[in-house]
Amino acid sequence: MSQFQAYFQLGIEHILDLRGFDHILFVIALCAIYLLRDWKKILVLVTAFTIGHSITLALATLKIVSINSNLIEFLIPVTIAITAFFNILKPRPSSGNGIQANYIFALFFGLIHGLGFSNYLRSLLGRESSIWEPLLAFNLGLEVGQLAIVGIFIIVSSISIGILGANRKEWALIISSIVLGMSIMMIIDAAYW
Repeated sequence: MSQFQAYFQLGIEHILDLRGFDHILFVIALCAIYLLRDWKKILVLVTAFTIGHSITLALATLKIVSINSNLIEFLIPVTIAITAFFNILKPRPSSGNGIQANYIFALFFGLIHGLGFSNYLRSLLGRESSIWEPLLAFNLGLEVGQLAIVGIFIIVSSISIGILGANRKEWALIISSIVLGMSIMMIIDAAYW
């Protein structure tokens, strides 16, 4: 297995790791208000999250940015809670073509999430002569993993709403409420105060 493949696989495993399901919850919260027909908006969301994640992951790995890891572990579930709460307040995507709040959440909160994995990745990259190829491979793997999660979630949502007849607004409210409840438990667990 090449170095690129190894780090690509690591990126996929990072996002799909159920022991660190915070990323999965965040991606679900981002997509809770969308259906399969909104695939372009979803792709923008996931890519915005990956861009934010990649920026701070690179900055932290290069030791340009250093933030207390306990604070980051607290802020990650806060980002999930804010996103889920926003969905509860507005359970349908905007119909306009402007920048939606979820896009901003995805990019900005991606910055916070990227800091959460930087220590582990920095220890792995410490042996590498150049970090750019592994960092790129990791982030591409992360994007593929996120798209897999989103794909599964959107298919389940579309089946629930389109075939089983669930109400779209109620579906978004239920999913967002579950994610909000789980994120509040994570916030309490990671209490920074």
